[in-house]
Amino acid sequence: MFRIADLTTLDEFRQVEQLEGLIWGRIDLVPVPILAVTVRRGAVLVGAWDADQLVGFVYSFPALRRGESVASHWSHMLGVHPDQRGAGLGRALKLAQRERVLALGLDLIEWTFDPLQAENAHLNFVKLGVVVEEYEENVYGESPSPLHGGLPTDRFVCQWWIRRPHVERRLTSSGLTMVASEAARAPVVNRIEPAGRWIAPAGFDAARGEPRVAVDIPAEYTTMLRDDPVLALRWRLETRAIFTRYLAAEYRVVDFAQDEARARGRYLLTTIRPAD
Repeated sequence: MFRIADLTTLDEFRQVEQLEGLIWGRIDLVPVPILAVTVRRGAVLVGAWDADQLVGFVYSFPALRRGESVASHWSHMLGVHPDQRGAGLGRALKLAQRERVLALGLDLIEWTFDPLQAENAHLNFVKLGVVVEEYEENVYGESPSPLHGGLPTDRFVCQWWIRRPHVERRLTSSGLTMVASEAARAPVVNRIEPAGRWIAPAGFDAARGEPRVAVDIPAEYTTMLRDDPVLALRWRLETRAIFTRYLAAEYRVVDFAQDEARARGRYLLTTIRPAD
């Protein structure tokens, strides 16, 4: 049984820094002084403990969108010890973060994630109910981190509207997704082909304009990044072209489904705006 608790002491901040290094490598870490100052000024830093070992944390801080005066929280890091992944800690930490940001009187938490990471997409869309309207190219630069492989760090910007009914439904649902209905009916804009143990991008149809479209990505992108970085780069560049084209046309990404049997994941994009 894990214990979820706020992290407030210098010793706890040092443990966060150590866990950052274990997960991402010892580059671009959020150091102890920044954690100490921001936690005193509205940041949320919540940890997950297994006995006396810190095995996960989530960190966010107050933020303003450029040109806007309404505050939100920017979630900079969510990390789970490699030995504890698959135990639901990521979702538990995000729910704890949501509780604390709600208590601050805010409605929105934002963060970035790599659109080629299927596991993160499953957590963000299926378990939490985020939507995506922005795609940013090479946000953090070409990082040598083992999770980035020196490739451009393109990212989705998630919007998690933590008070809205569709988020409440996701948080209380059994985890069912659109895979059997809307995604199955939506035309897939990109083509894939076998590439040994992987699938490879094989072009896309930029002219599709239906209200709902789907985009396929490979499963296990982190392993591909390590074992076949040339193919990983092909996926980065092709999905960049797809997502920038459709998001510029006022589509938004609203759901995700995994198809492990076919070694792929599938995003659902739509121009339809829900009432909530």
